[in-house]
Amino acid sequence: DIPEGGILIYPGTVSKGFEYVDAKFALISDVEIFGQSRKPRKSFKVKNGNRIRNFTELTVGSYVVHVNYGIGKYEGIEKITFDGVTKDYLKIKYAGDDKLFIPVDQLDLIQKYIGPEDKPPKLNKLGGNEWSKLKKKAKKAVEDLAKDLIKLYAKRQTMKGYAFSKDTPWQKDFEERFPYEETEDQLRCIEEIKRDMESDKPMDRLLCGDVGYGKTEVALRAAFKAVADGKQVAFLCPTTILAEQHYNNFVQRFKDFPVKIEMLSRFRSYKEQSQIIKSLAEGTIDILVGTHKILQDDVKFKDLGLLIIDEEQRFGVKHKEKIKKLKENIDVLSLSATPIPRTLHMSLIGIRDMSVIENPPEDRYPVQTYVVEFNEDLIRDAILRELGRGGQVYFVYNRIEGIERMASIIKELVPNARVAVAHGQMEEGKLENIMIGFLNGDYDILVCTTIIETGLDIPNVNTIIVYDSDKMGLSQLYQLRGRVGRSNRLAYAYFTYRKDKVITEVAEKRLEAIKEFTEFGSGFKIAMRDLEIRGAGNLLGAEQHGHIDAIGYDMYLRLLDEAIKGLKGEVEYEKPNTTIDIKVSAYIDKEYIEDENQRLEMYKKISSIENEKDVEDIKDELIDRFKEYPKAVESLIDVAYLKALARDANILEISEKGASIILKFKDSKSINSGIVDSLVNEFRGRIMFSGHVPPYITYKYNKKEDVLKELINLVNKIKCLQIN
Repeated sequence: DIPEGGILIYPGTVSKGFEYVDAKFALISDVEIFGQSRKPRKSFKVKNGNRIRNFTELTVGSYVVHVNYGIGKYEGIEKITFDGVTKDYLKIKYAGDDKLFIPVDQLDLIQKYIGPEDKPPKLNKLGGNEWSKLKKKAKKAVEDLAKDLIKLYAKRQTMKGYAFSKDTPWQKDFEERFPYEETEDQLRCIEEIKRDMESDKPMDRLLCGDVGYGKTEVALRAAFKAVADGKQVAFLCPTTILAEQHYNNFVQRFKDFPVKIEMLSRFRSYKEQSQIIKSLAEGTIDILVGTHKILQDDVKFKDLGLLIIDEEQRFGVKHKEKIKKLKENIDVLSLSATPIPRTLHMSLIGIRDMSVIENPPEDRYPVQTYVVEFNEDLIRDAILRELGRGGQVYFVYNRIEGIERMASIIKELVPNARVAVAHGQMEEGKLENIMIGFLNGDYDILVCTTIIETGLDIPNVNTIIVYDSDKMGLSQLYQLRGRVGRSNRLAYAYFTYRKDKVITEVAEKRLEAIKEFTEFGSGFKIAMRDLEIRGAGNLLGAEQHGHIDAIGYDMYLRLLDEAIKGLKGEVEYEKPNTTIDIKVSAYIDKEYIEDENQRLEMYKKISSIENEKDVEDIKDELIDRFKEYPKAVESLIDVAYLKALARDANILEISEKGASIILKFKDSKSINSGIVDSLVNEFRGRIMFSGHVPPYITYKYNKKEDVLKELINLVNKIKCLQIN
């Protein structure tokens, strides 16, 4: 019961309120009070730490790099039985007739070779010192480079920036008005960015997320935080159309708050631009969205606090120099779906901070991708299918000369369709009208250049056809495909090439890659594949390129990372690379998992086991995908888990000798008399200790078939004793 004149807040679902005047009763929904409805927010635990893992995939024929033996060619998995014990080994071919067989539990010692694919690497010879010489030479060059990077680090660390305040109630209100449910990754990235902004060190963070993963909302929240502290925000976009769209997004999200937002691009008249520049200098504009016009000498901010750069790699060298001056002591957030290799590996080795949105929003489907010869019948069918379900189509023809003729061909193919043409050399007003008309559904097909490539978001467009796709770069193709599939409908991308045309090898690889990487989260794989096709280049110039080619990108990064940590005094106590040599059959049989790539995938997952939860997750996945696992697979999982435990306990080696197991420790700090006494008491008559260097203990197991379970129990006990 509600007392007269009283208010009752009641949880429930109602889209619209109603009123009984005679009863003096009104029901008002939250939508009518707060505006747009939103999905209920889930509570997520924000996780920190490096989200980047290994994005490369290993396939038969791939070049690989072994930490100790160098570059070889992966030839598959081979089952070998020795002394009654069966195990799987990776077969690696080296120079001449040399072969190396690596136990699958040592997968962490090899990485896929990443370098230019048009120039295959030279295979190293086993047994010589060629590989160690190459590594030594590269290490010297890398140390010189690291010194330069440390100077940049030092300069950045000594600079003082503005420390933004903690979140205000307005910030919470702004975030609550987001009409969708945030993904866990979005929430984590938002927290990382806020933490940077609240520090007095200037932020330089790269936010990576695949197309349509919600990077813009993260940037909007950072912008609100800056404005709430009285600072101005600049949002820099590579194209006029993208600036227009971001401007509209900002206006829409900030409409209920006293924030002045303006746009500076060629869509504004000279008079309008002059007034915007004047207001900006006076401080009456809070957020300025714009193209490179923001970088003009006459554009002055009264109090700029945050610079957001969308797709920084799209700006030229001249613009990047101006950006560098602009961001000297302010917070900078860069957004990218496919970071160029240079940006990517700067982030991977920690020169810039990096946040990653890995998970797609709900109700999204991967884009169906076709690489086909240009065929008018196929194009007509694709367009009619899309128009038949009420959608729209992009037709990308990346040459202004001839674009009108191509539009005429499309009109002939689909006479009833409304066709518009758009390209970058159009008069500003005409281009703006066409894009707005297409956005409003006045046209069915937009025949355009790659001006739509970056960031344009029209959910009703779910088919894209690209002409002469073999002439475009990999990340460009990926970005174009990202213009469709931005709703909960299935989308289609057709990358076409001319009939009977001989495609170059590099172009063929690009098209193969875009076809291969169709699943969500492929942006990083695209960037890594770009490294293979184009070569890695270098952080500060081209002089390091030869070293990258000689030892592979991953090994180069590893050496550079070590050199930087060494110079910064961050050399950590390294855990040993434990080897396990126990006479137990541990492998995945072909009868259990037939496909070799799937077997290799499971070997990778098993070899990356870190804890008991990983063990349970892998067992659940195996049963779910491939039925109940056999004993040999269970032993393989136990070996991987034992190895992880032993590494944490600083055990160098676990090996079998007669009816005993020898556990060799890294140093005397890892096992002391107190630990030994506890072990002797618990495992009566089955533990012996040797204080040699390195020290080791001998363990007599109960049953041969339970030896792995016994060892897991023993090493777990050692770990607990070390901690206590």
